[in-house]
Amino acid sequence: MRLLVLGTGVMAKNQLTHFSKIDGVTVVGAVDTDPDRLSAFADKFNIEKRFHSLDEAIAWGEFDAATNITPDRIHHPTTMALIAAGKHALCEKPLAENYPKALEMTEAAEKAGVINMVNLTYRNVAPLQRAREMVLAGELGTIKHVEASYLQSWLVSRAWGDWRTESTWLWRLSTGHGSNGVLGDVGIHILDFAAYGAATDIDHVFARLKTFNKAPGGQIGEYMLDANDSFTMSVDFANGALGVIHASRWATGHLNELKLRIYGEKGSLEVIHRPSGSELRGCLGEDAETATWREIEVTPVPTNYQRFAEAVASGIQPDPNFRHAANLQKVLDLAMVTERERRELKV
Repeated sequence: MRLLVLGTGVMAKNQLTHFSKIDGVTVVGAVDTDPDRLSAFADKFNIEKRFHSLDEAIAWGEFDAATNITPDRIHHPTTMALIAAGKHALCEKPLAENYPKALEMTEAAEKAGVINMVNLTYRNVAPLQRAREMVLAGELGTIKHVEASYLQSWLVSRAWGDWRTESTWLWRLSTGHGSNGVLGDVGIHILDFAAYGAATDIDHVFARLKTFNKAPGGQIGEYMLDANDSFTMSVDFANGALGVIHASRWATGHLNELKLRIYGEKGSLEVIHRPSGSELRGCLGEDAETATWREIEVTPVPTNYQRFAEAVASGIQPDPNFRHAANLQKVLDLAMVTERERRELKV
Protein backbone atom coordinates (compact mmCIF):
# COMPACT_ATOMS: atom_id res chain seq x y z
CA MET A 1 0.00 0.00 0.00
CA ARG A 2 1.37 3.39 -1.01
CA LEU A 3 0.24 5.71 1.78
CA LEU A 4 -0.17 9.50 1.82
CA VAL A 5 -0.14 11.28 5.19
CA LEU A 6 -2.51 14.26 5.30
CA GLY A 7 -1.61 16.45 8.27
CA THR A 8 1.68 16.10 10.13
CA GLY A 9 0.89 16.96 13.75
CA VAL A 10 1.33 14.92 16.91
CA MET A 11 -1.13 12.16 15.95
CA ALA A 12 0.58 11.77 12.57
CA LYS A 13 3.82 10.88 14.34
CA ASN A 14 1.95 8.30 16.39
CA GLN A 15 0.37 6.77 13.29
CA LEU A 16 3.61 6.65 11.34
CA THR A 17 5.28 4.80 14.18
CA HIS A 18 2.68 2.06 13.64
CA PHE A 19 2.50 2.14 9.85
CA SER A 20 6.30 1.95 9.52
CA LYS A 21 6.24 -1.48 11.17
CA ILE A 22 3.70 -3.00 8.75
CA ASP A 23 5.09 -5.08 5.91
CA GLY A 24 3.92 -3.89 2.51
CA VAL A 25 3.18 -0.32 3.61
CA THR A 26 5.26 2.49 2.11
CA VAL A 27 4.69 6.10 3.05
CA VAL A 28 5.16 7.91 -0.25
CA GLY A 29 4.10 11.47 0.56
CA ALA A 30 3.03 13.97 3.20
CA VAL A 31 0.79 17.05 3.09
CA ASP A 32 0.67 20.05 5.42
CA THR A 33 -0.04 23.75 4.99
CA ASP A 34 2.72 24.57 7.50
CA PRO A 35 6.02 24.24 5.58
CA ASP A 36 8.22 24.05 8.68
CA ARG A 37 6.11 21.35 10.30
CA LEU A 38 5.95 19.44 7.01
CA SER A 39 9.72 19.53 6.54
CA ALA A 40 10.44 18.41 10.10
CA PHE A 41 7.96 15.53 9.83
CA ALA A 42 9.09 14.38 6.38
CA ASP A 43 12.73 14.53 7.42
CA LYS A 44 12.03 12.48 10.54
CA PHE A 45 10.28 9.73 8.58
CA ASN A 46 12.37 9.97 5.38
CA ILE A 47 9.41 10.95 3.19
CA GLU A 48 10.51 12.26 -0.19
CA LYS A 49 7.33 13.78 -1.63
CA ARG A 50 6.08 16.85 0.22
CA PHE A 51 2.96 18.86 -0.64
CA HIS A 52 1.54 22.09 0.73
CA SER A 53 -2.00 21.23 -0.39
CA LEU A 54 -4.06 18.11 -0.95
CA ASP A 55 -4.82 19.28 -4.49
CA GLU A 56 -1.10 19.05 -5.30
CA ALA A 57 -0.91 15.53 -3.91
CA ILE A 58 -4.01 14.38 -5.81
CA ALA A 59 -2.64 15.88 -9.03
CA TRP A 60 0.51 13.82 -8.45
CA GLY A 61 -1.68 10.82 -7.65
CA GLU A 62 0.90 8.11 -7.02
CA PHE A 63 -0.64 6.77 -3.82
CA ASP A 64 -3.31 4.16 -3.07
CA ALA A 65 -4.63 5.40 0.26
CA ALA A 66 -4.44 8.32 2.65
CA THR A 67 -4.62 8.72 6.39
CA ASN A 68 -6.44 11.96 7.21
CA ILE A 69 -5.02 13.52 10.38
CA THR A 70 -6.20 17.09 9.82
CA PRO A 71 -8.23 19.17 12.36
CA ASP A 72 -11.85 18.07 12.82
CA ARG A 73 -13.45 20.72 10.57
CA ILE A 74 -11.09 19.79 7.70
CA HIS A 75 -12.06 16.10 7.65
CA HIS A 76 -15.12 16.56 5.44
CA PRO A 77 -13.71 18.56 2.49
CA THR A 78 -10.40 16.67 2.37
CA THR A 79 -11.94 13.21 2.66
CA MET A 80 -14.51 14.04 0.00
CA ALA A 81 -11.64 15.06 -2.31
CA LEU A 82 -9.81 11.80 -1.62
CA ILE A 83 -12.93 9.75 -2.32
CA ALA A 84 -13.54 11.66 -5.58
CA ALA A 85 -9.98 10.74 -6.56
CA GLY A 86 -10.70 7.06 -5.88
CA LYS A 87 -8.36 6.82 -2.87
CA HIS A 88 -8.93 4.61 0.15
CA ALA A 89 -9.26 6.64 3.36
CA LEU A 90 -8.48 6.22 7.04
CA CYS A 91 -9.91 9.27 8.84
CA GLU A 92 -9.27 10.42 12.37
CA LYS A 93 -12.27 10.83 14.65
CA PRO A 94 -14.74 12.47 14.59
CA LEU A 95 -15.60 11.72 10.99
CA ALA A 96 -17.14 15.20 10.61
CA GLU A 97 -18.45 18.11 12.65
CA ASN A 98 -22.04 16.90 12.34
CA TYR A 99 -24.16 14.00 11.15
CA PRO A 100 -25.21 15.42 7.73
CA LYS A 101 -21.58 15.88 6.70
CA ALA A 102 -20.61 12.49 8.10
CA LEU A 103 -23.47 10.87 6.19
CA GLU A 104 -22.41 12.60 2.98
CA MET A 105 -18.88 11.21 3.41
CA THR A 106 -20.28 7.76 4.13
CA GLU A 107 -22.52 7.64 1.09
CA ALA A 108 -19.76 8.98 -1.17
CA ALA A 109 -17.28 6.35 0.03
CA GLU A 110 -19.78 3.52 -0.34
CA LYS A 111 -20.77 4.67 -3.83
CA ALA A 112 -17.11 4.96 -4.88
CA GLY A 113 -16.32 1.52 -3.49
CA VAL A 114 -13.24 2.68 -1.61
CA ILE A 115 -12.09 1.24 1.71
CA ASN A 116 -13.22 3.65 4.44
CA MET A 117 -12.30 3.44 8.09
CA VAL A 118 -12.37 5.76 11.11
CA ASN A 119 -9.48 5.60 13.56
CA LEU A 120 -11.36 4.89 16.76
CA THR A 121 -8.08 4.07 18.47
CA TYR A 122 -9.53 2.29 21.49
CA ARG A 123 -10.57 -0.59 19.26
CA ASN A 124 -6.87 -1.46 19.64
CA VAL A 125 -7.50 -2.27 23.33
CA ALA A 126 -7.38 -6.06 23.59
CA PRO A 127 -9.50 -6.27 26.80
CA LEU A 128 -12.33 -4.41 25.01
CA GLN A 129 -12.23 -6.91 22.14
CA ARG A 130 -12.27 -9.83 24.60
CA ALA A 131 -15.17 -8.32 26.56
CA ARG A 132 -17.22 -8.06 23.37
CA GLU A 133 -16.47 -11.70 22.52
CA MET A 134 -17.67 -12.80 25.95
CA VAL A 135 -20.88 -10.77 25.67
CA LEU A 136 -21.61 -12.19 22.22
CA ALA A 137 -20.90 -15.72 23.50
CA GLY A 138 -23.60 -15.25 26.14
CA GLU A 139 -21.22 -15.57 29.09
CA LEU A 140 -22.92 -12.65 30.87
CA GLY A 141 -26.45 -13.60 29.89
CA THR A 142 -28.84 -10.77 29.05
CA ILE A 143 -27.16 -7.38 29.52
CA LYS A 144 -29.07 -5.18 31.96
CA HIS A 145 -26.91 -2.16 32.73
CA VAL A 146 -23.82 -0.45 31.28
CA GLU A 147 -21.53 2.21 32.77
CA ALA A 148 -18.85 4.00 30.74
CA SER A 149 -16.57 6.94 31.48
CA TYR A 150 -13.78 8.86 29.80
CA LEU A 151 -11.83 10.87 32.36
CA GLN A 152 -9.09 13.41 31.64
CA SER A 153 -7.45 16.00 33.89
CA TRP A 154 -5.73 18.41 31.51
CA LEU A 155 -7.78 21.34 32.81
CA VAL A 156 -6.23 20.59 36.22
CA SER A 157 -2.84 19.07 35.44
CA ARG A 158 -0.13 20.30 33.06
CA ALA A 159 1.06 16.74 32.34
CA TRP A 160 -0.01 17.05 28.70
CA GLY A 161 0.69 20.78 28.33
CA ASP A 162 -0.70 24.09 29.59
CA TRP A 163 -4.12 24.92 28.15
CA ARG A 164 -3.79 28.50 29.38
CA THR A 165 -0.98 29.32 26.95
CA GLU A 166 -0.88 26.65 24.23
CA SER A 167 -3.11 26.87 21.13
CA THR A 168 -3.03 23.05 20.86
CA TRP A 169 -5.34 22.99 23.89
CA LEU A 170 -7.05 26.37 23.76
CA TRP A 171 -8.84 25.66 20.48
CA ARG A 172 -10.44 22.59 22.09
CA LEU A 173 -12.16 24.93 24.55
CA SER A 174 -13.60 27.30 21.94
CA THR A 175 -16.61 26.69 19.70
CA GLY A 176 -15.45 29.57 17.51
CA HIS A 177 -12.32 27.59 16.71
CA GLY A 178 -14.24 24.48 15.68
CA SER A 179 -14.54 22.62 18.97
CA ASN A 180 -17.66 20.83 20.19
CA GLY A 181 -16.02 20.45 23.58
CA VAL A 182 -15.36 17.22 25.41
CA LEU A 183 -18.51 15.77 23.82
CA GLY A 184 -17.17 16.36 20.32
CA ASP A 185 -13.57 15.51 21.16
CA VAL A 186 -13.81 12.24 23.08
CA GLY A 187 -17.56 11.58 23.09
CA ILE A 188 -17.31 9.40 20.01
CA HIS A 189 -14.57 7.35 21.71
CA ILE A 190 -16.54 6.57 24.83
CA LEU A 191 -19.79 5.94 22.91
CA ASP A 192 -17.94 3.42 20.75
CA PHE A 193 -16.18 1.93 23.79
CA ALA A 194 -19.54 1.35 25.48
CA ALA A 195 -21.62 0.19 22.53
CA TYR A 196 -18.90 -1.98 20.98
CA GLY A 197 -17.95 -3.61 24.26
CA ALA A 198 -21.58 -4.29 25.16
CA ALA A 199 -22.23 -5.52 21.59
CA THR A 200 -25.25 -3.30 21.00
CA ASP A 201 -26.29 0.08 19.60
CA ILE A 202 -27.61 3.19 21.35
CA ASP A 203 -31.35 3.63 20.85
CA HIS A 204 -32.34 6.69 22.93
CA VAL A 205 -30.27 9.47 24.48
CA PHE A 206 -30.61 12.28 27.01
CA ALA A 207 -27.57 14.40 27.84
CA ARG A 208 -26.48 17.29 30.04
CA LEU A 209 -23.47 19.42 29.07
CA LYS A 210 -21.57 21.81 31.34
CA THR A 211 -19.06 24.57 30.64
CA PHE A 212 -17.23 25.83 33.71
CA ASN A 213 -15.65 29.26 34.07
CA LYS A 214 -11.92 29.03 33.41
CA ALA A 215 -10.74 32.63 32.95
CA PRO A 216 -11.93 36.20 33.59
CA GLY A 217 -14.70 36.95 31.13
CA GLY A 218 -14.49 33.37 29.83
CA GLN A 219 -11.81 34.36 27.33
CA ILE A 220 -8.05 34.05 26.76
CA GLY A 221 -6.79 36.16 23.86
CA GLU A 222 -8.81 35.33 20.76
CA TYR A 223 -10.28 32.20 22.35
CA MET A 224 -13.76 32.33 23.87
CA LEU A 225 -13.78 29.40 26.31
CA ASP A 226 -17.36 28.38 25.66
CA ALA A 227 -17.10 24.69 24.66
CA ASN A 228 -18.39 22.07 27.11
CA ASP A 229 -15.93 20.63 29.66
CA SER A 230 -18.07 17.77 31.01
CA PHE A 231 -21.08 15.75 29.94
CA THR A 232 -23.36 13.13 31.41
CA MET A 233 -25.58 10.99 29.26
CA SER A 234 -28.29 8.44 29.99
CA VAL A 235 -29.02 6.05 27.15
CA ASP A 236 -31.18 3.11 26.22
CA PHE A 237 -29.46 0.37 24.25
CA ALA A 238 -31.07 -1.60 21.46
CA ASN A 239 -30.71 -4.82 23.49
CA GLY A 240 -32.85 -3.33 26.26
CA ALA A 241 -30.05 -2.39 28.65
CA LEU A 242 -29.90 0.95 30.43
CA GLY A 243 -26.68 2.93 30.22
CA VAL A 244 -24.88 5.82 31.90
CA ILE A 245 -22.01 7.48 29.99
CA HIS A 246 -19.99 10.48 31.09
CA ALA A 247 -16.77 12.34 30.39
CA SER A 248 -14.86 15.25 31.88
CA ARG A 249 -11.64 17.21 31.50
CA TRP A 250 -11.76 18.08 35.20
CA ALA A 251 -11.16 14.54 36.51
CA THR A 252 -8.22 15.19 38.82
CA GLY A 253 -5.99 12.14 39.10
CA HIS A 254 -7.00 10.64 35.75
CA LEU A 255 -4.68 11.67 32.92
CA ASN A 256 -6.56 9.68 30.25
CA GLU A 257 -8.72 6.83 31.50
CA LEU A 258 -11.56 4.91 29.84
CA LYS A 259 -13.65 2.56 31.92
CA LEU A 260 -16.49 0.25 30.93
CA ARG A 261 -18.63 -1.91 33.21
CA ILE A 262 -21.10 -4.35 31.70
CA TYR A 263 -23.64 -5.99 34.02
CA GLY A 264 -25.55 -9.08 32.90
CA GLU A 265 -27.90 -11.54 34.54
CA LYS A 266 -25.13 -14.15 34.80
CA GLY A 267 -22.08 -11.99 35.44
CA SER A 268 -20.25 -8.73 34.92
CA LEU A 269 -17.14 -7.40 33.21
CA GLU A 270 -14.95 -4.35 33.74
CA VAL A 271 -12.54 -2.92 31.17
CA ILE A 272 -10.06 -0.22 32.21
CA HIS A 273 -7.64 1.50 29.84
CA ARG A 274 -4.98 3.97 30.98
CA PRO A 275 -1.73 5.24 29.42
CA SER A 276 0.07 2.69 31.59
CA GLY A 277 -1.90 -0.27 30.23
CA SER A 278 -5.23 -2.06 30.01
CA GLU A 279 -6.99 -4.73 32.03
CA LEU A 280 -10.10 -6.90 32.00
CA ARG A 281 -11.77 -8.18 35.17
CA GLY A 282 -14.81 -10.38 35.53
CA CYS A 283 -17.27 -11.48 38.18
CA LEU A 284 -18.74 -14.62 36.66
CA GLY A 285 -20.46 -17.87 37.64
CA GLU A 286 -20.20 -18.78 41.32
CA ASP A 287 -18.13 -15.64 41.98
CA ALA A 288 -21.34 -13.64 41.63
CA GLU A 289 -22.45 -14.99 45.02
CA THR A 290 -19.44 -13.51 46.81
CA ALA A 291 -18.86 -10.48 44.53
CA THR A 292 -15.39 -11.82 43.71
CA TRP A 293 -13.64 -10.20 40.76
CA ARG A 294 -10.83 -11.91 38.87
CA GLU A 295 -8.44 -10.71 36.20
CA ILE A 296 -9.01 -12.23 32.76
CA GLU A 297 -6.04 -12.82 30.47
CA VAL A 298 -6.26 -11.48 26.93
CA THR A 299 -4.16 -11.84 23.81
CA PRO A 300 -2.98 -8.97 21.59
CA VAL A 301 -5.22 -7.85 18.72
CA PRO A 302 -4.40 -6.27 15.33
CA THR A 303 -4.30 -2.48 15.38
CA ASN A 304 -6.54 -0.27 13.26
CA TYR A 305 -3.48 0.50 11.13
CA GLN A 306 -2.83 -3.17 10.44
CA ARG A 307 -6.48 -3.82 9.64
CA PHE A 308 -6.65 -0.81 7.31
CA ALA A 309 -3.58 -2.01 5.40
CA GLU A 310 -5.02 -5.52 5.18
CA ALA A 311 -8.35 -4.15 3.94
CA VAL A 312 -6.71 -2.13 1.17
CA ALA A 313 -4.78 -5.25 0.12
CA SER A 314 -7.80 -7.57 0.23
CA GLY A 315 -10.55 -5.15 -0.83
CA ILE A 316 -12.68 -6.31 2.12
CA GLN A 317 -14.26 -3.41 4.06
CA PRO A 318 -13.26 -3.40 7.78
CA ASP A 319 -14.94 -2.02 10.88
CA PRO A 320 -15.21 0.69 12.22
CA ASN A 321 -16.27 2.16 8.89
CA PHE A 322 -17.61 5.58 7.98
CA ARG A 323 -21.23 4.52 8.46
CA HIS A 324 -20.57 3.38 12.01
CA ALA A 325 -18.85 6.67 12.82
CA ALA A 326 -21.68 8.63 11.20
CA ASN A 327 -24.22 6.80 13.37
CA LEU A 328 -22.21 7.69 16.47
CA GLN A 329 -22.06 11.31 15.28
CA LYS A 330 -25.86 11.29 15.07
CA VAL A 331 -25.99 10.34 18.75
CA LEU A 332 -23.58 13.19 19.60
CA ASP A 333 -25.62 15.69 17.59
CA LEU A 334 -28.83 14.59 19.30
CA ALA A 335 -27.13 14.82 22.68
CA MET A 336 -26.61 18.54 22.10
CA VAL A 337 -30.27 18.91 21.12
CA THR A 338 -31.41 17.11 24.27
CA GLU A 339 -29.33 19.55 26.34
CA ARG A 340 -31.07 22.52 24.73
CA GLU A 341 -34.56 21.06 24.82
CA ARG A 342 -34.25 19.07 28.06
CA ARG A 343 -35.87 15.98 26.59
CA GLU A 344 -34.95 12.46 25.53
CA LEU A 345 -34.62 11.77 21.80
CA LYS A 346 -34.76 8.57 19.77
CA VAL A 347 -31.71 7.88 17.65
